Amino acid sequence: MSFDFDLLVIGAGSGGVRSSRMAAARGARVAVVENRYLGGTCVNVGCVPKKLFVYASEYVEKIEEARGYGVQTQLERFDWPTLRDNKTREIERLNGIYGNMLRNAGVTILNGSASLLDAHTVKVGDELVSAERILIATGGWPFRPDIPGVEFSITSNEAFYLDEFPQRVVVVGGGYIAVEFAGIFNGLGADVKLVYRGEQILRGFDEGVRKFAAEQIAAKGIDIMVQQDIVVIERAGNGELTCVMADGQRLVTDCVMYATGRRPMTDGLNLAEVGVNTRRDGTIETNEHFQTSVSSIYALGDVIGTPALTPVALAQGMKLVAHLFDGDTTPMDYSNIPTAVFCQPNIATVGLTEEAAAETFVNDLSVFETSFRPMKHTISGLPERTYMKLLVQTSTDRIVGAHMVGADSGEIMQGIAVAIRAGATKAVFDSTIGIHPTAAEEFVTMRTATRQR
Repeated sequence: MSFDFDLLVIGAGSGGVRSSRMAAARGARVAVVENRYLGGTCVNVGCVPKKLFVYASEYVEKIEEARGYGVQTQLERFDWPTLRDNKTREIERLNGIYGNMLRNAGVTILNGSASLLDAHTVKVGDELVSAERILIATGGWPFRPDIPGVEFSITSNEAFYLDEFPQRVVVVGGGYIAVEFAGIFNGLGADVKLVYRGEQILRGFDEGVRKFAAEQIAAKGIDIMVQQDIVVIERAGNGELTCVMADGQRLVTDCVMYATGRRPMTDGLNLAEVGVNTRRDGTIETNEHFQTSVSSIYALGDVIGTPALTPVALAQGMKLVAHLFDGDTTPMDYSNIPTAVFCQPNIATVGLTEEAAAETFVNDLSVFETSFRPMKHTISGLPERTYMKLLVQTSTDRIVGAHMVGADSGEIMQGIAVAIRAGATKAVFDSTIGIHPTAAEEFVTMRTATRQR
């Protein structure tokens, strides 16, 4: 049977673009379908613009830090349109780069929404396209609860394009996206309330990290309201919003941003009609080689429910192409994936949490933990502190987890992740000469276990 393409990729996000380029480099005829923007969530409404906003949000505090060092200056004003529009120009530049990368690799770009008609046929607009294999890499989309007035709220998607900067913001959610945007709005000068229905923010992270980070975030002026939820959002004639809470409390604000999770973006794909199985949460079921219940259809990235991280989707794309074209039969390894949360201060982690490690290594876990005031702030006068933790399997001396809350923790943790992937022991860390004076050297100078578990 003759097909238009060897591989048709639905979705030009991180995983889709990487898969397309790698497959085309192996001589395959490849097309990618995209109905929004090249680069997906990460480039357009995720990692990249968010990190740019994080940088912007840190300048006011840096001015405050500088006074202790004799630099006497003050913030004149913050111009939101300048930040917003400069960010948009950078995203548009990246969109162009992604387009050029695909075209230079020989990938055909099809603009439009895709619908699966059968195991080898996709409808794109009014056009029918056939492929030997189809890859679904459509990612996720922000979720908002169905409550009265939710239409007056925004998600992270809209936060990057607001006409005016809000002076009062209620961020709903307790995950990393909620925490990051709370820090962004707070750093840029807004009065921020972080509303979360659970007992503590950052569920899934190490308990020590959660507690320490919450304390530091609150110390920077963010009002963290746990075990709270909004039941109604009301809008006044002047645009002012009122959040009616489950306990009857009323919060008046200019902006309500929901960061309460993301759902798989499979709208209009006709998955059920062609026999592609999904889970109750809407994610697509695949085997260890990203193959769905339909043998010619594959899926990867956020849409299959694996860790929703850009580097994971990139790695999955390379693993899939190696499987399809190079005969690689080894499954993807999801252990020891490093990650960071770009709140203030940053959070970074790799490996197991203390809670998971204690369950895995029963009566065989050593915990090394420290907290200190960074050298910079002994003169700046700011109260910010840093937290570090190493988890060690006692019997083997192998490091099974590392966690940090503090400035540049994402930059520091990347190197720690390499060591842990390589199987480093605590003895290796102890024998490593530290770089002085840095916060990072604490990872190689923690000699005495805080506790045994």
